[in-house]
Amino acid sequence: MLLLIDVQRNMLEPPVPVPAWESVSAAIATLLDRARTAGEPVAWVRNNGGSRDPDAPGTPGWELVHQPVDGEPVIDKVLPDSFANTDLGDLLLPASHLVVAGMQSEWCVRETSLTALALGHQVTLVSGAHATYDDGRPAHEISAEVEKELASSGARIARVEEIAF
Repeated sequence: MLLLIDVQRNMLEPPVPVPAWESVSAAIATLLDRARTAGEPVAWVRNNGGSRDPDAPGTPGWELVHQPVDGEPVIDKVLPDSFANTDLGDLLLPASHLVVAGMQSEWCVRETSLTALALGHQVTLVSGAHATYDDGRPAHEISAEVEKELASSGARIARVEEIAF
C-alpha cells in the first residue's frame, strides 16, 4: 500500500511550502502514478488542524494536493501518529508492506512509520518524497536524520526510482 501522509496544500504549495516542495510534490506524483498503474492500494492521511491553523478543515491549506480516486480512503487525523484514533489499522492486513511518503518528516511521517513497524508492518520510506521545514537546521538534514532513525528501527529507505509496486 502507498501511504500518503498530509500531502496538503499548506505545505506543498505557496505561500509557505516546505523548502523542497517542488521536487517532493513531483516525487509523490510519480509514486502515485506508479501505484495506480500497478493496481496498488493507495491510502491518504489528512491532518485536521485547529481553527487558526493553515490546515484547518475546509480551508484551502487543508485540501490534498493530488486528488484521491474512487476506492482510495482518506483518513482524517488530529495527532502526528496516523494510527492514533483513526481507522488506518483497520485497512491493513497483518504484516502489510507500506510505502510511505508525505509531510512532515520528523512529525507525522516519523510517528506513523514507527507505529507501523511496532505493529509488525514492513515500512519503506521513500527518500525525496517526504520533507519538512527548516527548524534551526536545514530541512534536508532533519529529513536525513529521520531516515537514519527509521532505518535503525527496521524501515527500508529507498529512492523514488527504486520503488516498484
